[in-house]
Amino acid sequence: MEKGGDVLGVFKRLAKGISAVGDSVKAECGKDFCLDEKYGYVHSCPTNLGTGMRASVHIDLPGWTKDGVEKLQARCEELALQPRGTRGESGGQTGHTYDISNKHRLGYSEVQLVQTMIDGVNKLYEEDLALQKKQAEAPAAE
Repeated sequence: MEKGGDVLGVFKRLAKGISAVGDSVKAECGKDFCLDEKYGYVHSCPTNLGTGMRASVHIDLPGWTKDGVEKLQARCEELALQPRGTRGESGGQTGHTYDISNKHRLGYSEVQLVQTMIDGVNKLYEEDLALQKKQAEAPAAE
């Protein structure tokens, strides 16, 4: 995990690390990662079949939180994203910080998956600012 917005830098480090591990495995035992032309890399977890790329960021979305978590989940579905709490897959939601990632893992390249996450998070952030402004202008409920 890294603070800031340098997704490209993180992606480049990940690719370099994967390549180094692959080179090491090849040198050690002469084998490559198991790659299927149609389905991508084969992993032990079926949810990671394909590229297995889950790109995510932690982002504060107070406007969406106030508007309703169900609405945020529906919007993420439209954007091919998956919102989670910052405690992981089953850790629950606290506050207004979310872990937002690409929903799909199969049938797309790593670059496409990361770009989906970037575009979707940028859109959610833009919409969150608009929601916060609308909520601030709304008369307080009595």
